[in-house]
Amino acid sequence: MLALDGFSDDDFRRTMLRALRLLAIVTVVALPVLWWKLGWQSAVLLLVGSAISGSGLWEWLRLMTAVMARMDVGGKARPMGLVLVGFFLRLGLTIVVLYVSLKFLDGSVYALAAGIGLGIFALSFEALRLVKAWTV
Repeated sequence: MLALDGFSDDDFRRTMLRALRLLAIVTVVALPVLWWKLGWQSAVLLLVGSAISGSGLWEWLRLMTAVMARMDVGGKARPMGLVLVGFFLRLGLTIVVLYVSLKFLDGSVYALAAGIGLGIFALSFEALRLVKAWTV
């Protein structure tokens, strides 16, 4: 049984990596179905949304790993400037990718939203697995 006070940095990392893997699996399964039903443009929009969601999860993992490492050594770790610059650059790049994909791909906006929502689904699924492990 996993207790909350025993939740370590490695547990967090494994949970985030499982969420990323689930995101990739659901995307690979949904892509051909969406391509068949709505066309290649909507499938690409789903892929773009999933990539944005996955990159957000990955950046969150990097940011939290850097914060936890800094807390473990009492604030004497490397400066977090590079991690923060990467985080904000990804946000800017996300806006550009969203704009370009919506402007030039004539697919379903719902497919893009579904791709972005897959990250929330993957994190929620992993959170439910953790809750089950804590209560069973």
